[in-house]
Amino acid sequence: MADTTQSTKVWKKFRRNTLALTGLIFICFMVVVGILGYLITPDQTPYANTMHLQLTNKKPGRTFQFLVVSRNENIKQVGLFEKMLFGQEANIKSIPITSYRVAGNKVYAREYIGDDEQAEEEAYPLVSGQNTYQNTYYLGTDIYGRDLLSRLILGVRVSLSVGLMAVLISMVIGVGLGAIAGYFGGKVDAAISWFMNVIWSLPSLLLVIAISFALGKGFWQIFIAVGLSTWVDVARLVRGQVMALKQVEFVEAAKALGFSNGRIIVKHILPNIAGPILVVGSANFASAILLETGLSFLGFGAQPPMPSWGTMIKEHYGYIIMDAAYLAVLPGLAIMLTVYAFNLIAIGLRDAFDVKGQNTSV
Repeated sequence: MADTTQSTKVWKKFRRNTLALTGLIFICFMVVVGILGYLITPDQTPYANTMHLQLTNKKPGRTFQFLVVSRNENIKQVGLFEKMLFGQEANIKSIPITSYRVAGNKVYAREYIGDDEQAEEEAYPLVSGQNTYQNTYYLGTDIYGRDLLSRLILGVRVSLSVGLMAVLISMVIGVGLGAIAGYFGGKVDAAISWFMNVIWSLPSLLLVIAISFALGKGFWQIFIAVGLSTWVDVARLVRGQVMALKQVEFVEAAKALGFSNGRIIVKHILPNIAGPILVVGSANFASAILLETGLSFLGFGAQPPMPSWGTMIKEHYGYIIMDAAYLAVLPGLAIMLTVYAFNLIAIGLRDAFDVKGQNTSV
């Protein structure tokens, strides 16, 4: 009952912080977008990797007409859940066109090759079903003629999943080592503290790159690399909090009752420092997203064709000084807003739990 009352008080204080609540709403929106994934992307093929090189770097809002030149009836139509997670492989091959006409069993069309150029009319077979369709690129296309909006949406999954898994890994390692060091002290504390200081002295990005070199390039390797580089903050915090709490009366009473050290740490100490742990976890979520985008920018993160905000910036940063700066600005803006939202949540939790002035007695 006490925990419920405390949680209610924390939530009331948190929701009075307008900026923190706005950050939470934004992150919830991003989570929904990431979960729905391919169901809301204009390009629903795996990784939104449909390329039309004729449509390289087209401005947002452009609409093009496409001619279906072939249809593969052997492509399996997946269910709703599988489509949401992995997309649906396209069963047609199409080309952008400027005009077409049907004559007999042939379609005569002019392929789109540029706004100021006109291609020769060519004959294509008349396929069954719908022969033409229109597609609007609401945020334009990238350097490979892929839909930018679709890849931005799928990039949410990469950033949030890496952040979540990295935070879970850092929490398990940091809380475990920090609690052991703070509770037992002595040589155990000295050894763990020395190890923490060694890791602390290494630049995070260089440490992540070194771990990536050891594990290889790949998606799951990012989880481990980022998680192993962000646990020190958690461990240092937990160590200090446990050192302060282990001297209070309720811990001494638990020892007098013969409770094991593990039970005292897990049941009596850690629940009392949940607030500070949540605060540093929220901050680490933002750090993990930044590290992942940095890795992807350097080529160690998510590998093509998997869409990642860092990879999208890497592919298009040269266009910042050209007339297509939005190709790099949009993923950069997505990173900035997401990281800022997590920082707002961390500040809101800090104020709600009153971490600076929290009372360590019970």
